[in-house]
Amino acid sequence: MKNIETLLLPLIREAGKIMTGALDIEDAVNEKGGDAANMVTVYDVAVQNFLMTEITKLIPDAFFFAEEKENNAEDLMRDYCFVIDPIDGTSNFVHDYKHSCISVAMFSKGDIKLAAVYDPYQDEMFSAVKGGGAFLNGKPMKVSDRDMAHSIVAFGTCPYYKDTLGKATFELCYELYCACSDVRRPGAAALDLAYLAAGRNDIFFEIVLSPWDIAAGNLLIKEAGGIITNEKGKDIDFSAPSCVLASNPKVYDEFFRIASKVIK
Repeated sequence: MKNIETLLLPLIREAGKIMTGALDIEDAVNEKGGDAANMVTVYDVAVQNFLMTEITKLIPDAFFFAEEKENNAEDLMRDYCFVIDPIDGTSNFVHDYKHSCISVAMFSKGDIKLAAVYDPYQDEMFSAVKGGGAFLNGKPMKVSDRDMAHSIVAFGTCPYYKDTLGKATFELCYELYCACSDVRRPGAAALDLAYLAAGRNDIFFEIVLSPWDIAAGNLLIKEAGGIITNEKGKDIDFSAPSCVLASNPKVYDEFFRIASKVIK
């Protein structure tokens, strides 16, 4: 597994150059289903195609579960299935906000074995191998040990589900805001999860996220000593979109109690 990591991380760094070298991004945007919040650019597709092509050269029998393609959840049970979000934080990318990332997780028989989240703007590679710890640019990282009163809460706003989940999202945000130090909405869930693994924030939630938004961050957080579950306190099922509740161990019980009052 370590050999795959050694080969994969340079490919992800190379794919990051597609993002940092992008030109005229706003002219390269399509809105999925006419939804202004759900954007894809030619660069999303380019990053995904680059990774799929190069990974296939390394592992010819690899399967892919990725944002910009049709997917089959059964592929997660293959020997090698790579779950890819080519640009997480596409809205940030389009607005030149420079807070977006590439997220890649490798599943084997339904289990996440390897994960990487790469921010090409800061040249930060968050990585983990199951059972081998979590790392930031090769240095070990751990979740924080802060209590609720001193915690920073990062969250996502479910922008594709404003009508059905917007109110609950901001109700939970307010409840946590009253209990914690402050809140953040950076706009890239995979980076929020990586930051939690690195101890930069202490709690993260979003009521619905797609598997490619969560998969890599899931392993990063677990290997960094954190907790990540769905709204029922169970392991996340990556075959479909899921609620995500993640935190350091010190605050998880209180966080889950607050979340359970809002998320039904």
